[in-house]
Amino acid sequence: MDVIPAIDLLEGRCVRLYQGDYEKSQVFSENPVDIAKVWVDQGATRLHIVDLDGAKAGKIVNIGAIEAIAKSVSVPIEVGGGLRDRSSIQQLFDLGIQWGILGTIAVEQPQLVQELCQEFPGKIIIGIDARNGLVATRGWLETSEVLATQLAVQMQELGAAAIIYTDINRDGTLSGPNLDALRELAGAITIPVIASGGVSSVTDLLSLLALEPQGVTGVIVGKALYTGDIALSEALRAIGPGRIQDIPPNLDFSAFA
Repeated sequence: MDVIPAIDLLEGRCVRLYQGDYEKSQVFSENPVDIAKVWVDQGATRLHIVDLDGAKAGKIVNIGAIEAIAKSVSVPIEVGGGLRDRSSIQQLFDLGIQWGILGTIAVEQPQLVQELCQEFPGKIIIGIDARNGLVATRGWLETSEVLATQLAVQMQELGAAAIIYTDINRDGTLSGPNLDALRELAGAITIPVIASGGVSSVTDLLSLLALEPQGVTGVIVGKALYTGDIALSEALRAIGPGRIQDIPPNLDFSAFA
């Protein structure tokens, strides 16, 4: 199972939100490029970047930071946040980004999603961010009436390469992943599912690994890596691939501020 470190960008800094609340952000570094290099040096084979400003604005905002990260590491990168038209997707792919993550337009413009999946086969991931089972949009600021599982089935039919499922109520809380919701969603589709939200320990990772036969092929880990609750090298040894190196188990992120 892929262990994918998250880098959330807000005003050019690396932050983590609590349950998607922009007013409850914690800054971990002023230098997201340095953070990206740390994760790759520790063995990450993939990075997950979210443009939080972009998600709220409806367009890419932190393009400078995204480009700098892409130039500084050699592993594949997936990016989401504010991707609501073809030009934004193309802009990322021109930088060498491997996957674009679509969220809001999956609900609001499914026809556009289908067109993008056809134009960029294998490169479009759908981010389904749910609050109490209902899909949230526009930077998690609005909640739709669409069920997460219903949207996943529709997006698979339109050609999505994978689904990233985030339980908003658990994101940034270190309260553990929503295994029941992941099991239900993975059971409804055949494309890969990547879990996100609430992961706090290697025990949580092992519980997700049990869902791998059902199609949960990866997990995005954010806050737990930054707080030291999980060491990336330990996580990779426990459930994933990667280039394991002799890295200290915990990092002091004040060094990157």
